[in-house]
Amino acid sequence: MAGLKFRILLDSKNKDEIFRDIIISDKDNFESFYKIILKAYNFSNNQMASFYMSNENWDKGYEISLFDMSFGEDNSQIMPGVMKTCIISDFIQESDQKIILVHDFLNMWMFLIELIEYKKEAPKSPEIVLSIGKSPDENSKINEQNSLQFKTEFESQEDEDEFGFNDFEDQYEY
Repeated sequence: MAGLKFRILLDSKNKDEIFRDIIISDKDNFESFYKIILKAYNFSNNQMASFYMSNENWDKGYEISLFDMSFGEDNSQIMPGVMKTCIISDFIQESDQKIILVHDFLNMWMFLIELIEYKKEAPKSPEIVLSIGKSPDENSKINEQNSLQFKTEFESQEDEDEFGFNDFEDQYEY
């Protein structure tokens, strides 16, 4: 068995350099890979997530989801793989294979993953070998979204007044 060394970059709003290097066996599955990534960033495992095989332009390709989302639908169509059953080496097509991980589809934590090195020997279990940058609080995006304020009905009417729509009605009362 060989080892695969991946660099996992967290796409952050502030464009901070936050990444982790992880070595994992090429015979391990994507679920193990997902769990070590969550551990590396101190994120919880109570959210939906998917890996997407990618290319040099970081386009989303084949999806490997945390759970089977087919809901018993016709399997003749191409359905996404499931992390627990998909072996990493089966999906490596390039020496610098790129993968996108989306964790928590409501808050859209995006991880850009790139294969950076092949190792002759695989670790017994996935290892975090380098940690650069402080991991953000997983709930920090929730706080951002909660700070968005929705206009009340009264505030919406004030906006209409600003453009003269209510004034128009007032001038021509019948």
